This record gives sequence, structure tokens and C-alpha cells, in this order.
Amino acid sequence: MIYFFIPLCLIFVYFFLITPRIPKRKRINTYLDQNYAHRGLFCNSSQAPENSMPAFQRAVQEGYGIELDIQLTKDNRLVVFHDSTLSRMCGIDINVREKTYQELCNLTLLHTNCKIPLLSEVLQMVDGQVPLLIEIKLPILSTLTCRLANELLKDYKGAYCIESFNTIALVWYRFHRPDIVRGQLSGNLTRENDGNNLLLCFLVKYLLVNALARPDFISFCYKDTANVSFYLNRHLFRVPTFAWTIDNPRTYQACHKNFDSYIFEGFLPKFERNA
Repeated sequence: MIYFFIPLCLIFVYFFLITPRIPKRKRINTYLDQNYAHRGLFCNSSQAPENSMPAFQRAVQEGYGIELDIQLTKDNRLVVFHDSTLSRMCGIDINVREKTYQELCNLTLLHTNCKIPLLSEVLQMVDGQVPLLIEIKLPILSTLTCRLANELLKDYKGAYCIESFNTIALVWYRFHRPDIVRGQLSGNLTRENDGNNLLLCFLVKYLLVNALARPDFISFCYKDTANVSFYLNRHLFRVPTFAWTIDNPRTYQACHKNFDSYIFEGFLPKFERNA
């Protein structure tokens, strides 16, 4: 009897761990059947590099939703920037969080005149014209980024939802702002892992952290859908799924069977909604 009971318990625990938030699904409808311009409608060889004001302006003009990344500076200002270090985009090998905002103002993105924007500047420019998919970069355990983002966004009148690889950010929103749509970012995180935080990457990869975050949607690498937890979330729990990051029309078309919304770069997908 015990040999039957133990596997049954393990199966129950597994399903408990991967279950997303199921009630109140209507709140996410605004963000479905959307194309989100990854870091804005950018071209890094132009005057509209990624996560720049011109890239965001282009996305608004074309009617695309915007995916962007936020993190804190040394003096706790919320800037829109993807990498943890400034080396790739600004030519300085130092972490963003080690520079004050005024120090960042002395830098430019790639070989343009574009500065690293504040989240407040982006919000003022977008002004609710398109939905925002805001990725919270949380490399440390502190949830100050979440608290400051919430203070800034609570008066924003436009549509926005949040997502993060770091489940701690989603847990903060679960308990402090349950009304805000939240999504777990994931994919095959163990593929290129260097051995650091391997267990955490495994848990996020197989969505075993859903019990903590209870996400409203899953944002998953489109290449990694051969994942049992993704399949069960998609087909059993019917959780909405976002694909990242699609870079060509053929892949975009192929992703329609597994995803509800699409984060893209490098091409212009046909803007269409499901009937």
C-alpha cells in the first residue's frame, strides 16, 4: 500500500507546485493576442538602440506593446536597462547598480546620443497608448525595486503587467499588489548555467516556483516548449503563455499553436488579434 501512496503524494505535490493563479482570468485579457516589441522597436545599428526613448517612440507609433526592463541605480532611481553591467551598451565594465543616475547620464547607448532613460520618462511618453510588459531585474534578495516600481506605477493610467525570472519579485506583487497581472519568466535556464544557482534555475525551468508566485501567465522561451511543466500549464491549467524572443516571421507563425502573446525583435510581425 505504501508503495502506491508515496508516488501518489509526489504527483500531488508536483501539481501543487506548478499550479498558476486560476481565478479572475479576465484581468489578463488586455495583454493577450498582443505583439510586444522587445526592448522597444529598436535597431542597435541605428539611432534607436534597445531600451531607448526613440525605440519606445517607434513602438508606440507602430501600435505595438512594449517589453522593457527595469533596475535600480546606486541612488535608487529606476532606470530602463537590460544588462546587469554597462559593458555591452555603454562600454564600461561596471554594474548598473554601482552607478548613480547622474553618473549614468554621462553615458550614451552604443554610438548614439541616447541616454539610459528613467522609467518615469518612458511612462510619461507612452501615456497608456500601448500596453507595457515590465520585466523586473532583481539580482539580489532585496525587493526595493518592486516597492519603488509600485510607487511610480500606482498612478499610471495605462495598462501594464509585470514579469520576472526572479520569483521573489512575483511573490512581492502577489502579497502587496494582487490586482496587478504578474508573469513568471522561464525557459531552459539550466542549459547554459555555469553551476551557480543551478537548483534555483531548475526550479524556475520546471515552474516549480509557481506555488510561491501563483502567476497569471507564463513567459517562456519559444525554443523550450518540450517541457512537461510548460505543457501542463498551457493545456491543463489553461494559463496564458507569452513567447520570448521571436526574431523572424516563420518562427512567429509557428508559435501561434503554443502561445497567446509574442515578444519580438528584428522584424515587424503582422498586428493581428484572435477573433
